Amino acid sequence: MDIFDKFKANQGEIGKYMDQIHGYFAFPKLEGEIGSRMKFRGKEVLTWSLNNYLGLANHPEVRKADAEAANQYGMAYPMGARMMSGQTVKHEQLERELAEFVGKPDAFLLNYGYQGMVSIIDSIASRRDVIVYDAESHACIMDGVFLHKAKGGKSFVYAHNDMEKCRKMLGFATKLVAETGGGILVVTEGVFGMTGQVGKLDEIVALKKEFNFRLLVDDAHGFGTMGKTGAGAPEHFGVANQVDLHFGTFAKAMAGIGGFVACDTDICYYLRYNMRSQTYAKSLPMAMTIGALKRLDMLRTMPELREKLWTVVNALQSGLKKAGFDLGKTNTQVTPVYMKGGEAEATNLVYDLRENYGIFCSLVIYPVIPKGEILLRLIPTAMHTLEDVECTLKAFKEVRAKLEAGAYSKTELAKVKVDK
Repeated sequence: MDIFDKFKANQGEIGKYMDQIHGYFAFPKLEGEIGSRMKFRGKEVLTWSLNNYLGLANHPEVRKADAEAANQYGMAYPMGARMMSGQTVKHEQLERELAEFVGKPDAFLLNYGYQGMVSIIDSIASRRDVIVYDAESHACIMDGVFLHKAKGGKSFVYAHNDMEKCRKMLGFATKLVAETGGGILVVTEGVFGMTGQVGKLDEIVALKKEFNFRLLVDDAHGFGTMGKTGAGAPEHFGVANQVDLHFGTFAKAMAGIGGFVACDTDICYYLRYNMRSQTYAKSLPMAMTIGALKRLDMLRTMPELREKLWTVVNALQSGLKKAGFDLGKTNTQVTPVYMKGGEAEATNLVYDLRENYGIFCSLVIYPVIPKGEILLRLIPTAMHTLEDVECTLKAFKEVRAKLEAGAYSKTELAKVKVDK
């Protein structure tokens, strides 16, 4: 059989709908200046789908720093991987400043967040080691675990944020490493990006009194938004010194490209010399590195950006709760809104929101969440206003009333012109 033949019959759980959703519900194109209001298919929409928590993506100071760096260095310099010919004083400066900001001795700069997490896990955990991880971990963590298992390693998963189950899995892991001679790596998230829940870092750290393990925290959504200074979820819980590997990405609060892992210096140098995804990849371009330095400086010195974010978050979430919407267990800026309905109802509801109310937010349905559930995921930012919040609350109340009245179930999947 031709290896491609299987794709003709099976495009995957979501891909099977591509003829109906491509370019509208999936792979939509937002155009215009980055902001709370952009263009979608020629119409202005109020956008709640940008990972731009502090509004830095289009900030004049950021645009200026990016443009000047690109003009001076271009997008190619430095050429080569960091280990070979891609090292610069700016890359080292960014690592020092990131480490200082999150309260660690050292940091290692990464080209991408997803790739970085996979490679951290691959580098740290040998086949003799055991990984214990949260059941709702991001796909990058899951892929790291899969890679670990592919080379013969073992893992145990615990129910989401369930510390009794975590303790039980640590017990199993402890018995296993006594036989293999390895160690234990616990992996969780600082903020779970789909549900908005914080990982219970304080309770996980407390388990170190009973078990011998190291803790890796994926703080993609916490870095820049959580904690007194914005240093992330470990700072929020006051356990930064007990988190052994603090991972952050530039793609969320810093609205850029790249990421980092902060840890003790000896571990950091081990990663520098053993992370295959960095050893065999071109260095982060100088323009992006200098841009990240500017973003980090603004994150540290402009707390008003974080304060504005939380003003919007609190207004949006309190308004939704007051109106009786189910936000799950979020206790961060990520705002999931849960409703009941099938696939057709979900797509018709979102179509109505976009076309008739000018509200653009992300739709999540099965298989990411259970059948019969609809999740509208809102990402508040410092760019949004209280007027934006009021407009959204009004729209959500009206579409919920239509949903409950059965208006969206009377038709099949919304007919849209797809770009495929």
